[in-house]
Amino acid sequence: MKSLTPQNPHLDAPAGTIGEQDSLAALGQENARLVALLESHGIAWRLPPEPTPPVPGSGPSPFSADAKVALFRRLFRGRTDVYPVRWESKSTGKSGYAPACANEWHPGVCDKPRTKCGDCGNRRLSPLADSVIYDHLLGKHTVGVYPLLEDDTCTFLAVDFDEAEWHDDARAFVRSCEALGVPAALEISRSGQGAHAWVFFASRVAARDARRLGTAIISRTCARTQQLKLNSYDRLFPNQDTMPKGGFGNLIALPLQKKPRENGCSVFVDTDLRPYPDQWAFLASIQPMEPQDIEPTILRATDGTHPLDVTFIDEEDLATPWKRSTPAIVKLSGAMPKTLRVTLGNLIYFEKAQLPLSLINRLIRLAAFQNPEFYKAQAMRMSVWDKPRVIGCGENYPQHIALPRGCLDAAQELLRDNGIRCELRDERVPGEPIDVHFAGTLRSDQEAAVAAMLRHDAGVLCAPTAFGKTIVAAAMIARHGVNTLVLVPPGVSVVVASLKWSQA
Repeated sequence: MKSLTPQNPHLDAPAGTIGEQDSLAALGQENARLVALLESHGIAWRLPPEPTPPVPGSGPSPFSADAKVALFRRLFRGRTDVYPVRWESKSTGKSGYAPACANEWHPGVCDKPRTKCGDCGNRRLSPLADSVIYDHLLGKHTVGVYPLLEDDTCTFLAVDFDEAEWHDDARAFVRSCEALGVPAALEISRSGQGAHAWVFFASRVAARDARRLGTAIISRTCARTQQLKLNSYDRLFPNQDTMPKGGFGNLIALPLQKKPRENGCSVFVDTDLRPYPDQWAFLASIQPMEPQDIEPTILRATDGTHPLDVTFIDEEDLATPWKRSTPAIVKLSGAMPKTLRVTLGNLIYFEKAQLPLSLINRLIRLAAFQNPEFYKAQAMRMSVWDKPRVIGCGENYPQHIALPRGCLDAAQELLRDNGIRCELRDERVPGEPIDVHFAGTLRSDQEAAVAAMLRHDAGVLCAPTAFGKTIVAAAMIARHGVNTLVLVPPGVSVVVASLKWSQA
């Protein structure tokens, strides 16, 4: 039986004519295409690896080169019909990833940079061959993987940590995985300024379920520590539940590339961030998570509640939005303070020293909401890589938790529900008096709006087009009689009485 294993041109190609080398390259591409076709249908094809010299630069290991490539492909399984390769501009220093193309820079075929790759009729995407993985490990190029498969499934979940506190965040996440019995592998990123936590599955799972699992573990970690911020909820690979129309989904760089590995980066580490002596032995020891364990793990991680207490928007919610339940009274577990001092300034400040962890996390969640743009784009199968699923407006200062002032009523209600008396201290700047008069005449409905708004410290006036919202604002400024900050979106002009204010 002839092996389907793609031959590595750097090891097996004899020195010959250019025509012979091109023919060998074409055979390698065809071989890789057939391999990708078999893998996409779940057909086992790989022969037992023959003993070969170890991959250079990978350190002492009993694993052969073929065994390493096979192990690598078994764990980091994404799309095999296409893969991204890293590029870097020598003139600008910019870098990024692009789908590998067999016709790239071929004279008379490739028209870069005048024609974008996505618009090129001669684009021929290269499949992910064994030789590509081999050269990645050797450091000859850097490749990534598209984790979202064509049927909206995936075989792994990766969580990215790259904020200033990534050390603590990554450790906390992995410890939560350990407590839940979720096998997780922690990798230092290529730059050394972040980390990836990988969770591998024994077979394909729905990307939505994998992302729900990641969100649930992060939610549990947030409830246990004060380290993770809300933006961690959107640093998941795959980044979307469904394949964007005409795209491949987001990508993640593959680990163990030689050059960063030589600097202690792109390697797997323990919870103390110490690299494992034998990277391949560690990878071989990983027991992937069974798909049937995902749902019970989510329930254990969240105690049966939705992560972040921001209800998931799913197909049923979109079809019957009137069935969305009203949030019940929130009773937090643990001892609560009898009194809490709250400072009202440019934000609402809560002193951390007075707050138990459960109350801290609940306050932060008051200022979190789902981003409708994420779900709108996902429903249309558009890219969501730059659209966070959850938007968090809370601030975590060294000694305080701060929320937008619009959350004051919700925060006071939360405190009342838990028997906490709120001592509110007003430290707002009252402003400087100004001599201004409103020379216009308000209609009755506008006068009613002004009277209603002036009874409150904060509010939103929602009225139809041509109601005269700007005129109402001008009347309110005149009645307050203090200097006022007017924020205007770029390119928008505001007309107040006979004055025209425009964005500079």
